[in-house]
Amino acid sequence: MRKPKQAVDGSDSGEISADEIAAILAGSHANPFAVLGVQEAGGGFVARCFIPGAEAVTATTLDGTVVGELECLDSEGFFAGPVTLAKLQPVRYRARRGDVEWAVTDPYSFGPVLGPMDDYYARQGSHLRLFDKLGAHPLKHEGAQGFHFAVWAPNAQRVSVVGDFNNWDGRRHAMRFRSDSGIWEIFAPDVPPGVTYKFEIRGHDGVLLPLKADPFARRSELRPKTASMTAPELVQKWDDEAHRQFWSETDKRRQPISIYEVHAASWQRHHDGTMLSWDELASRLIPYCVDMGFTHIEFLPITEHPYDPSWGYQTTGLYAPTARFGEPEGFARFVNGCHKVGIGVILDWVPAHFPTDEHGLGWFDGTALYEHADPRKGFHPDWSTAIYNFGRTEVASYLVNNALYWAEKFHLDGLRVDAVASMLYLDYSRKHGEWIANEYGGNENLEAVRFLQTMNMRVYGTHPGVMTIAEESTSWPKVSQPVHEGGLGFGFKWNMGFMHDTLSYLKRDPVHRTHHHNELTFGLIYAFSENFVLPLSHDEVVHGKGSLIAKMAGDDWQKFANLRAYYAFMWGYPGKKLLFMGQEFAQWSEWTEAGSLDWNLLQYRMHEGMQRLVRDLNFTYRSKPALHARDCEGDGFEWLIVDDHENSVFAWLRKAPGQKPVAVISNFTPVYRENYLVPLPSEGRWREILNTDADIYGGSGKGNGGRVQAVSMGGKIAASITLPPLATIMLEPEF
Repeated sequence: MRKPKQAVDGSDSGEISADEIAAILAGSHANPFAVLGVQEAGGGFVARCFIPGAEAVTATTLDGTVVGELECLDSEGFFAGPVTLAKLQPVRYRARRGDVEWAVTDPYSFGPVLGPMDDYYARQGSHLRLFDKLGAHPLKHEGAQGFHFAVWAPNAQRVSVVGDFNNWDGRRHAMRFRSDSGIWEIFAPDVPPGVTYKFEIRGHDGVLLPLKADPFARRSELRPKTASMTAPELVQKWDDEAHRQFWSETDKRRQPISIYEVHAASWQRHHDGTMLSWDELASRLIPYCVDMGFTHIEFLPITEHPYDPSWGYQTTGLYAPTARFGEPEGFARFVNGCHKVGIGVILDWVPAHFPTDEHGLGWFDGTALYEHADPRKGFHPDWSTAIYNFGRTEVASYLVNNALYWAEKFHLDGLRVDAVASMLYLDYSRKHGEWIANEYGGNENLEAVRFLQTMNMRVYGTHPGVMTIAEESTSWPKVSQPVHEGGLGFGFKWNMGFMHDTLSYLKRDPVHRTHHHNELTFGLIYAFSENFVLPLSHDEVVHGKGSLIAKMAGDDWQKFANLRAYYAFMWGYPGKKLLFMGQEFAQWSEWTEAGSLDWNLLQYRMHEGMQRLVRDLNFTYRSKPALHARDCEGDGFEWLIVDDHENSVFAWLRKAPGQKPVAVISNFTPVYRENYLVPLPSEGRWREILNTDADIYGGSGKGNGGRVQAVSMGGKIAASITLPPLATIMLEPEF
């Protein structure tokens, strides 16, 4: 490279020093917007540009009017010269090298897109539309089409957007720094949708960091590639007004909610093992869920993540639906398709931690920006991940905006928030000396509490039809109570105790169950302390735990009978329902993310019978208000038989005002019991509306012929009932 020469622009004020040219060429200039583009100079204007590879440059207006020939001040491609403009305005250059000519619209000749109010609200953490401001957005700005890029990196010395459009050269689109908010921005004209980009960041110490993906990217490359992609604003013709209006006006606690938990990559696959697209999933999964009677589909995280075996829980792109299943528009079509047939979509959401991949959020601007610098607060020992700094205003705002983004842009019906317990406790999975107490000396993460409360208030305040569900495994009080009552503000909480106790009981040989009767009765002590979802989730069928059918005690016949009885017990128990895919037809093998479910099992009677039972349970639960309208309230439940530990029999009544009650009776021994007395609230005939031992479900066909008679016996009303072996029956009065 030859030494830069001093520019001669026709006025002293238009001159630029050799040092400044060298800084532009080195990509180290502190403020390239003060040098490049159109600048005022001695009553006129000069234009300066850096176009690598150019030998000559002509400046024009956007409409092609020539306004000046620029002089080459450095052979690397730095040009400058006076231009005949009447005002500051964008310009375009015709660059030439030999007989090759190309056009470059000057990004430094455009003004900022963000304004002082964006800075103010971003700094305050109260900006509720950051997803429309940060990231990459198509825009017509000052007469030119392109993309506006913006990223928060307050401690960076310099930030550039690099990509296919500038040959990944960090000197070409160095960004404008907004000191009031710590945000860097640039309008890049002529950048089309569908090109890859990252941010090149020079830390406060001058060290160039690994290229970073955009935290607000709305689309990403397919793994193992990690770049973000420019994307058009999401356009979807929504046909879900009735669906959304219903859920925004109803009390969700009193509606039937039966959730089918799905890992989108492994529910079904093509014969060659490749994954289905969103449209292919829609054509198969939506009709399946309608046929099975589920009300909601809950996806394990579908946000962008680099590592398949993480199942999506180590996400590097919270705003981007993963490229594994196609473009973001495909996911929007999927949600719309669900809503058109009345199925809600819930997204597993992970604000607790993030992976330390170098292209991700870790040490984003050369400092611990999104995480805590101290590993006692910023490192998660269970997953070797980084923990968000919930006390930092901008970080909490980033996450709150993400929750709002999915609700607004994709019309999601709910967020199931992962690993809430790990957020609430400073000493979660830590030994003494490995954590830092809060300001009061306790182990509660008060910053995380405030974040969760804020997130829930914002979500419910702006999208009343959306529900939030906490995976919280401790006895933290008021998880699903309103914030103004001292709660965390979630709509529902997973009932981990129900899952643990019931599975512990069902694993036992029936002969031993008499000594563990309380494992099935204890849960009713706290069943209405929260708004509970009963989860039989993916976590229970991985890592050597075996599938649900494999967990059951006994020989194969007993395993199936136990599982059928268990499912009906659960569907009759107070609380919303969740079942992980494959368990509805009793898949034998443990779930793996690497392949499809074992759908071939449905050719066998016992598996097809299990699927038929789950279908009937869903429709029974949905059609009988007594089974769902008081899922979260104690007046909807009454024990009929609670202490028959010798026979391992349980019976209770589900009730709702103005509705027929439903009696649920479970016999968890393989003993066929005749003339078993069950107290009932009223005399008359009670219809057997479900029997898990029915032949159509793979059972032995024992039962009550469809009806029982409740009569007064010494001042008490009861029915003499036949209890099939290892079975649950449901009864409803005929009156």
